[in-house]
Amino acid sequence: MVRPLVIKVTCGIEEPERLNQAFTVATAAVAAGADVSLWLTGEGAWLGLPGKAEEFTLDLATSLARLRDAVIAGGQLTVCSQCAARREIVEADLLAGVRIAGAAAFAEEVLADEVQALVY
Repeated sequence: MVRPLVIKVTCGIEEPERLNQAFTVATAAVAAGADVSLWLTGEGAWLGLPGKAEEFTLDLATSLARLRDAVIAGGQLTVCSQCAARREIVEADLLAGVRIAGAAAFAEEVLADEVQALVY
């Protein structure tokens, strides 16, 4: 049995390798059959909007847009509510399948039985 995985990414494109690693691990876990929840915080919040992941490039890395789409298709992609508010991002701005949620939802996810949580 594969246990649930919650990943919080605390950076945006200013930390390209850390950002890419979070999305790569999330996508690999989706492919392995895990219940994956990827949280975007700080500058990472922008990646819940159309076109933002498409602007990102990193040598020898899978397209961030492709990784993002795999997480949306097989897991849950969430933008932190406070991070969204500070950037004036609202639900209507987000890609289909992306949500905004806050600390209570994050705490509920990471405190569930058998969950593995990672922070990048």
